[in-house]
Amino acid sequence: MLFIATGAAGAVGVGSVAWPLIHQMNPDASTIAAGAPIDVDLSAIAEGAIVTVKWRGKPIFVRHRTPKEITEAADVTLAQLPDPQTDAQRVKKPEWLVVIGVCTHLGCIPLGHQGDYEGWFCPCHGSVYDTSGRIRKGPAPKNLEVPNYVFASDTKLTIG
Repeated sequence: MLFIATGAAGAVGVGSVAWPLIHQMNPDASTIAAGAPIDVDLSAIAEGAIVTVKWRGKPIFVRHRTPKEITEAADVTLAQLPDPQTDAQRVKKPEWLVVIGVCTHLGCIPLGHQGDYEGWFCPCHGSVYDTSGRIRKGPAPKNLEVPNYVFASDTKLTIG
């Protein structure tokens, strides 16, 4: 009986020391919240406008494309693209483009409505993206990344 009581007391002591050490390795609340999905109100974005929101510490560009931009993005010959992707592969609804706003060359933030294709232009090294976020000119090796997102309704976008 004495051995069992001593063993149980020792186990409780080890557990009371180990618990805080293990618990302190869990991420804090701000880290958990940073990875949480975010909602974007699409009704506030005018046609032709680009809105930047922050998700997981990265800028996300939400672009409400005009019919002209949609047509130009769809009519591109894939052989012209360094990283070939159709416009349909990059969007879920043609009028809305959602991309992570980080240049794939060195991680700069491209400027919207600029460059030869009126998409994005990275002033650091001259990468040019079209209105579908595809690399067209410059040193960037890949297209702007498309995050996971869903349309929760006609006026609400959920990223993450």
